[in-house]
Amino acid sequence: MTAVDTNILFYAHDSRHPDKQRTAAELIGSLTDGTLLWQVGCEYLWASRKLEEQGYRYSDAFVDIQDLRRVWYSVLPLWEAVNPSHEHAPPGGDDHSLRVTRALRSSALTSGNLSRPETLRIYPHGANCN
Repeated sequence: MTAVDTNILFYAHDSRHPDKQRTAAELIGSLTDGTLLWQVGCEYLWASRKLEEQGYRYSDAFVDIQDLRRVWYSVLPLWEAVNPSHEHAPPGGDDHSLRVTRALRSSALTSGNLSRPETLRIYPHGANCN
């Protein structure tokens, strides 16, 4: 399986950099074993806001993600990987949503949990990952 970085998905739609756009689009089109990492999908949706001035909307990025899920593998962290992250909360507490975000980021796909496959779930092309 071949995973791409958020920047590859982003540059495939960024007309401000035609060389990068062409290279990214060619790379995406050439993958026969593409893998969409959960963290990359989330980051791409967030980063797509930067392309609004070019007419590329969040809803367009969402459609892209749905299209990629139909043809690429999807890799999502398991909630069990998030559970220990409550230990990372700062002393004195903080906002619950910030704690959840921090927990999810701490469990994001890294080389560390690639070596711990029990923390990931890999879905085949077109599978319902919900």
